[in-house]
Amino acid sequence: MKDLSLAEYRALAEFRYQIRRFVYFSEEQARSCGIEPQQHQLLLAIRGLPEDKRSTIGELAARMHLRHHSTVELVDRLEARGAVSRESSGEDRREVIVHLTRSGIGLLRRLSLSHRDELDHAGPRLASALKTLRAIQRKAEVQPA
Repeated sequence: MKDLSLAEYRALAEFRYQIRRFVYFSEEQARSCGIEPQQHQLLLAIRGLPEDKRSTIGELAARMHLRHHSTVELVDRLEARGAVSRESSGEDRREVIVHLTRSGIGLLRRLSLSHRDELDHAGPRLASALKTLRAIQRKAEVQPA
């Protein structure tokens, strides 16, 4: 296996730095609204599900890369805050569907608007870092070992 060039390491480091800058911004925004970053991610996962998916605990756990019980704990905390509600599925009474409340929609909207504004600034830096990384990788792929 061929090692990476110094340019590739630098490009990877820059890309990771730009991702981390955005993630840090996102975490701070969530905390400034009184919720934890994973709670924000859960709200976004619920709102942003594809049309063919339902916001079951299992689906949300898969999207969040969390265990079922960890997702239940996040839902519990958001429900206590009034941001989500649960209902039993009409098809399977054991299945729970999680919905955003009016309060949860408002909270997610505020966070999403601030993220959209931040992406106006961070997006070009992220895209540039990724473009540089891919260009270096493509160049390394065509060079003989």
